[in-house]
Amino acid sequence: MYKNLVAALAAACFISPVFSQTIPPATAAKEPLQVGFVYVAPLTDAGWVRQHDEGRRAVQAALGARVKTTYVENVAEGADAERVIRDLAATGHKLIFTPSFGYMEPTLKVAQEFPDVKFESITGYKTAPNVAVANARYYEGRYLAGIAAGRMTRTNLAGYVAGFPIPEVLQGINAFTLGMRSVNPRAEVKVVWLNVWFDPTRERDAAMTLFNQNVDVIAFHTGSSAIMAAAQERGKLAVAYHSDMRKIAPDAQIVAVTHQWGQYYTQRTQAVLDGTWQSGAVWGGVKEGMIKIDGFGAKVPKAVQAEVLARQKDIAAGKLHPFHATKTVLDNQGKEAIARGHTLNDDQIRKMNWLVQGVQGKLP
Repeated sequence: MYKNLVAALAAACFISPVFSQTIPPATAAKEPLQVGFVYVAPLTDAGWVRQHDEGRRAVQAALGARVKTTYVENVAEGADAERVIRDLAATGHKLIFTPSFGYMEPTLKVAQEFPDVKFESITGYKTAPNVAVANARYYEGRYLAGIAAGRMTRTNLAGYVAGFPIPEVLQGINAFTLGMRSVNPRAEVKVVWLNVWFDPTRERDAAMTLFNQNVDVIAFHTGSSAIMAAAQERGKLAVAYHSDMRKIAPDAQIVAVTHQWGQYYTQRTQAVLDGTWQSGAVWGGVKEGMIKIDGFGAKVPKAVQAEVLARQKDIAAGKLHPFHATKTVLDNQGKEAIARGHTLNDDQIRKMNWLVQGVQGKLP
């Protein structure tokens, strides 16, 4: 059934317009650049996919008739992704964005077959002559959200529902914990691993389990808004991720770590139109406008909001780094993780494989 659905979506989305043969070649309008997007989960009102679709909409709005954007949603990583990416390339899409870590290898494989097509592997790290990679410094927003959580918690125990133990997720957990403990040294973070990116039922169950264990503020690295809804239902506090989720959790949300892809997607599409596109690697954060703290809840005091926004400016200005150690930073096994006075470099951050002191639990 799923394969039929993907095929149906592909057929629905990728039919090219038929141009009349009576139009003289010299006067025929130039066909728009076809730009494809592949989404790892369903397109909903908030979340990872929503933010990338907002980026797609920004491309369409900025470039108008010069481009035609299409997308396929809920495409599993692996063979399904490879098939959909190949279908996009084969049906005239000259620029394809694949925003999921598990899409990296399928993207590279298809790119070899279509050297005249440009690919953007979002959250991937392997490049090719026609494959660029981009990611965001999500950990910067996590640190800032941790400051808000550290100020708002009353039990000094936060929860964190996590998808997979890849470096990106570990960066977020550690930065969030360091942010909390920068303003509340007694704070601790309890992590639940799901080993899935999008499963609203399991996400909700994990949140409820944490709330039953004295957690009063929760963060997450999964794809739906189920955890926000659970916090709203239980009268707890929550940090939204990917999108502002106050519509879902108007009383629960204290802040949102939002991803902003519109500017990057538009610039890369413009580069294809201009013939200036080149492969490369971009890792942007608060300074570049790719990560932003937004959506403070009504329960958050103005002083806390001001503090978080001030630290956001410090990060943008290079005055604050979440992984700079003003004193020795230990992992949660008691070993030195960051020496006093040192700052982790990008390579160390990308390879992060430890949990900071203050995080309850172990890597699965």
